[in-house]
Amino acid sequence: MANTTSEYVNIHVTSNQNTFSTERRFPSDISMQSLKGKLELLTGVNMNTMKLELRNKDEERINAMTDDSMTLGQYGVENGMIIYVIGTESFEETDESDVSFQLSEEEYAKREESARLFLMKNKLGKYDEEKLLKKKEEETKESALAAFISVGSRCEITTAGAPPRRGVIRFVGKVHFQSGDWVGVQYDEPVGKNDGQVGGKQYFECSPKYGGFVKPSNVKIGDFPEIGLDDLDEI
Repeated sequence: MANTTSEYVNIHVTSNQNTFSTERRFPSDISMQSLKGKLELLTGVNMNTMKLELRNKDEERINAMTDDSMTLGQYGVENGMIIYVIGTESFEETDESDVSFQLSEEEYAKREESARLFLMKNKLGKYDEEKLLKKKEEETKESALAAFISVGSRCEITTAGAPPRRGVIRFVGKVHFQSGDWVGVQYDEPVGKNDGQVGGKQYFECSPKYGGFVKPSNVKIGDFPEIGLDDLDEI
C-alpha cells in the first residue's frame, strides 16, 4: 500500500562509481524518479542510466529498485538501510549523444557542470581526497588482518549493536558487493543474514540464516566453544 504520510527515513547512499558514502534523510513517499534526481547531484551518476539497489545494514542486496513510480515506503525502506547507486557512466564520462533525445546540448552542458561543481564544492565522491585516503588506509589495514585469517578456523565475531557470535570461517577475500577484503562466516546458530550467497553469487554454502559477511577487524580467531541461543540472550 502506498505510504501517504510525511514520515522520513534515514538511509546511507553509496555508489559503484566512486567511494562516495553519506547519510541522508528522505520522505518515505518520495518516488524513485524524484529520488534519482537528488542522487544524481549527490553522486554524479547520470539519472538516465542510474540503477538502484536496496541493501540492508550489512550491505547485503535485498532487491533492485526498478520501478520509478514506486516510493521508498512501498519498497519497505527502513532507517539505516543502504541505497546503492549503480551507473555505467557518470556526468563526466557520458557521451552527450546518449541523452540528446531528452536534453539540448546547452541544457546538458549546464546540467553536467552543475553536478560537477556541486560535488567539488561539497567535497563529495572522488573530490573528497581526505575520505579517499582514509578509505584506502582502512582497506590496507583490513587486508593485512585478512592475511592471518584462514578458512576452517573457529572465530568470534563482534560488531556494533550485536552480541558476540561464534562460528567457522568459510570465506576470506574480495566480494562483488563492496570493496576491500571480507570474511564469510558460518555461524553456530541462525543469527546470520544469508546462506553464503549475496546478490546471486555463492561464496560458500550453509543453511539459511547461518551465513554472514564481516570485515576482518570484526573477527577474532581462537578455539571458541559454541554459544547457544539461550547464551546469546544472556550476554
